[in-house]
Amino acid sequence: MSIYEIHHQLSFHDIEHIIKEKKSIRLSQDSIHRINACRNYLDDKLAKNQEPIYGINTGFGALHHTKIGNNDLELLQKNLLLSHACGTGDTVPREVVKLMLLLKIQSLAYGHSAVQLQTVERLIDFFNLDILPVVYEQGSLGASGDLAPLAHLCLPLLGAGEVWDEQQGEWKKVAAEILLKRHQLSPVALKSKEGLALINGTQFMSAFAVWCVMRANKLATFADKIAALSVDAFDCRLDPFHPALHLIRHHKGQVHTAQEILACLQDSEIAATEKTQVQDPYAFRCIPQVHGASKDTIAFAQQVVHTEINSVTDNPNVFPEHDLILSGGNFHGQPLALILDYLAIACAELGSISERRTYQLISGQRGLPPFLVSNPGLNSGLMIPQYTAASIVSQNKQFCTPASVDSIVSSNGQEDHVSMGANAATKCYKVINNLQRILAIELLNASQALEFRRPKKTSPHLEKLIANYREKVPFITDDRALYMDIEQSVEFLNRCSVIW
Repeated sequence: MSIYEIHHQLSFHDIEHIIKEKKSIRLSQDSIHRINACRNYLDDKLAKNQEPIYGINTGFGALHHTKIGNNDLELLQKNLLLSHACGTGDTVPREVVKLMLLLKIQSLAYGHSAVQLQTVERLIDFFNLDILPVVYEQGSLGASGDLAPLAHLCLPLLGAGEVWDEQQGEWKKVAAEILLKRHQLSPVALKSKEGLALINGTQFMSAFAVWCVMRANKLATFADKIAALSVDAFDCRLDPFHPALHLIRHHKGQVHTAQEILACLQDSEIAATEKTQVQDPYAFRCIPQVHGASKDTIAFAQQVVHTEINSVTDNPNVFPEHDLILSGGNFHGQPLALILDYLAIACAELGSISERRTYQLISGQRGLPPFLVSNPGLNSGLMIPQYTAASIVSQNKQFCTPASVDSIVSSNGQEDHVSMGANAATKCYKVINNLQRILAIELLNASQALEFRRPKKTSPHLEKLIANYREKVPFITDDRALYMDIEQSVEFLNRCSVIW
């Protein structure tokens, strides 16, 4: 198994390869040096200086005035993890938990968090051995760090909390101490500052953000290809995709989308047929403008998230080279909160215009039968999948109410403005999963509609797509229970490479 070495920068490309290729990770020698140097500095500082330093020898939040004796510094950190593990609600998907581990390791590796090397290496053990803690979606305000979810992520370091264990093909929650013993791993005894370093940080929000950006990029590509299917299925003109139109507006995403649609439809017999209509509905004609704007938003989100995952976001931060320990607010999730709200809106719009194309395809226009079925009336055909898509689009609109404009005072007023970025993250995750379902329904409709264009064919590229799709979802001749077709269409997108 190949090994990825944690170094100064972690790219989306790196993350994708680490996860897809199931790479193990390890610290670079430079990271080991920086972690040890920071820890040694703090130990020396505490041995010489008895002044209160927030979170190291004081209480937390509104209890920051309470001085803690040297003999209780390790117990303070253990109690912090135990008391802050207050998550509830649905469990976080395991693939996101694995990203949380990776991003927490990356942040600690910069050597400004004063953790023990042993602590970071144990988190690396968890990552490499797939010891994935059970983390809950609800509980973080997205400021002071993702306190509750990160406490659940790190409890197993103490031999406490729960982890996921695969038993006879099913994932079940088990006590962390069981898996630690199975892998002959002993609990870590936390030193001063370590508990705070572990639970202060934005790794819950940023792990969701990484997943959302990567999935949004893939679905945006799918959206272009499925839209191209619908363009031919609805017998649309190609004028709206001409390069000259887009070069005079020149938004990057718009130009790229127009190019993609034309590339997808190259050598299409249907596209080459003379059209009788002068214009097509906006859901087809404005694909470059709408898809392109969403792509530009995804690209912007990726830039922000890339900065965040290569940052130190706990508190206080330790700077041995400057003899400084600074208490600040790098744990505040506002950059992620805003961008996750923005990303959710962009992805919801990809779903919104997709559903409108589905609506047009079943409308009985352009030589297509009502609801894309022979003998309509006796057969309802694809009438109700559009209802389903409309319902999901509406839910996405509800999820797009911004979380980042909200704030609730906590910790007796000490934490008086919070980002609510964790809620933005979990909402965005739901929007993107919903987008995939909406695109799957458009694929179901567009592939059905194209059969009524026979013997004319779409492009060779898209004919190959349909041939692969038909292996899972056959043409609908008479009414059948379509929930299975939708499920298979979603699964088809899950399995697909972005290049068909």
